[in-house]
Amino acid sequence: MNKLILLCLALTLGLSSCVSKKQYDELQMTMQERLDANQQKMSQHNKEINRYAERLADCERREAAVTTRVKVAESQVQQANDQIVDLKKQREQQMTQVGDLTVLSQGANENIGNTLKQLEGKDKYIRLLQNAKSKADSINLALAVNLKQVLRDGIDDADVDIKVDKTVVYINLSDKMLYKSGSYQITDRAGEILQKIATIAKSRPNLELMVEGYTDNVSINTNCINDNWDLSVLRSTSVVKALQNTYGIDPNRLIAAGRGEYNALADNATAEGRSTNRRTRIILLPKLNEFYDLLDPTKIPE
Repeated sequence: MNKLILLCLALTLGLSSCVSKKQYDELQMTMQERLDANQQKMSQHNKEINRYAERLADCERREAAVTTRVKVAESQVQQANDQIVDLKKQREQQMTQVGDLTVLSQGANENIGNTLKQLEGKDKYIRLLQNAKSKADSINLALAVNLKQVLRDGIDDADVDIKVDKTVVYINLSDKMLYKSGSYQITDRAGEILQKIATIAKSRPNLELMVEGYTDNVSINTNCINDNWDLSVLRSTSVVKALQNTYGIDPNRLIAAGRGEYNALADNATAEGRSTNRRTRIILLPKLNEFYDLLDPTKIPE
């Protein structure tokens, strides 16, 4: 730019001595117009350069943002791959655990596991245990189904609860159905349920019946009853005597037991909880000699 101005000045000085004043002024005006035009073009070029520079900076920012997103996506993909690996491991562990599950309790599982280790190689006895368990499960399931069918007619479901656990069947009966309040005397309504239980028991002479009495934690002390231990035992013996004397169950098959206020099912702090805990439980279980017969190696089905 400076060189152009100097050149113009030189030409102007050189020509000023050779041309007239008018021609000189015209020439000077022309040169100024050209100079102004060039300056405008240069200004436009500078603006365009600035615009391109801004676009370049914007592109660089976008490129940096894309690069960041790509890195984040790659990290997420890696995390997803890690999760897939972990999920596969968890699935394999779960499949292993499912294969090891049984209907036995944890303590029974440990005992069976130790027994199986000791009996390793004795396939014949292992088959015996499996057959015995399957037979016991089948017997208990059939017994529970029959009991529910027989007991449900005319009986409030809230007063009777039937469960199967391992080798025994439990029948929980509410105290309000069996006894008068605070007493161990059997009610007339109790006869209906005891008659049905006796009918089932007679059809299965290989079962023993254990009657357990339970109370809440409210203390009792009368002329005949000292405490909840006494009340629970007296209630269980009342049921046992009724099964024997009224409904003809062989007393050799009957067991009476009292559990007092202990082994509670619910919190005694509420009336509902105390009502739940006041119950009588009848347990149908195989006779010990017949149960052990199931484990007799000489009776393994070939």
